[in-house]
Amino acid sequence: MELLIAATLLVLAVFLGVELITKVPPTLHTPLMSGSNAVSGITIVGALLAAGADHSTFTAVLGFVAVTMAMINVVGGFLVTHRMLHMFGPRRRRAAADQSGTDGEDL
Repeated sequence: MELLIAATLLVLAVFLGVELITKVPPTLHTPLMSGSNAVSGITIVGALLAAGADHSTFTAVLGFVAVTMAMINVVGGFLVTHRMLHMFGPRRRRAAADQSGTDGEDL
């Protein structure tokens, strides 16, 4: 019975996530991704707790996969945010970065 409840929650979460993301306008996707980094940070904490718990090997493997996926999400979100902020920076900084081949951090 517990497995049925967990499977039902997973299906509902996937359905709700797909519906939510498809309703967001394209202009809000990048800011939304920036905000989702905090949620992924919470996911990492929960996944670390699941991976470190002494329940079973299966739980540890699922926890490890969850930590890996959440870290990929957080790093990707920060990279997209950095690129988005760079796009809205001063033109002088962007032009100098394009000429020097750097990302403009030292200017």
